[in-house]
Amino acid sequence: MSEFHITFKEPSPNRVLIADDDPVMTHLLTTILKQQQCQAIVANDGREAYRILQSDSRFRAAILDMSMPFLEGLDIIHYMRSERRLRRIPIMMITAEQNIKLMNDSFSAGATAFLPKPFTPEQLESAVRMLIGSQKRRRAN
Repeated sequence: MSEFHITFKEPSPNRVLIADDDPVMTHLLTTILKQQQCQAIVANDGREAYRILQSDSRFRAAILDMSMPFLEGLDIIHYMRSERRLRRIPIMMITAEQNIKLMNDSFSAGATAFLPKPFTPEQLESAVRMLIGSQKRRRAN
């Protein structure tokens, strides 16, 4: 008679870091992430996001506002791309500033996606699905 051993892997964390100083935006993002079966970890400014990332790298994705108090979204991207344990995390930059240079700077720094405000909830939901999916594909490679 043979023995069977079944091992269960811990599910990968469906946690997404949101760094935005606008409570309306963080509420909207949190709601959309819940619909995607993700847990939002919210930082209200760049410094708080930096502190979270210093001790925790278990994120499926990060959504950063360009303009925040203390540290801006680009500063956080530069930090994340300089830390080996954070490099695999896909990042979406959101901003109200209508400036093509900011989009180019975001991608040059290592952003995966860029979403200019104003956007519809449907556009945001689609961008979040793409962002979360990009990490699944990256992990498979």
